[in-house]
Amino acid sequence: MGKTRRGGYVFITWKGDHGPYQVHVYQEGRSILKWDLENHLPMKGNTNRRIARLIQELRDEGLI
Repeated sequence: MGKTRRGGYVFITWKGDHGPYQVHVYQEGRSILKWDLENHLPMKGNTNRRIARLIQELRDEGLI
């Protein structure tokens, strides 16, 4: 499991999880988004530009 905090959100990934590879996004302990990292699409919940930018930054840094 990888857990990263950034911008008021918590981003969690699980190695060996079912496909597609995804990140779960939490805010204040509440699940707000499940993002498909392979296809760059929301699987559950809604995103905004800020979250999309943070996800891309974390990918660029190799953290997710």
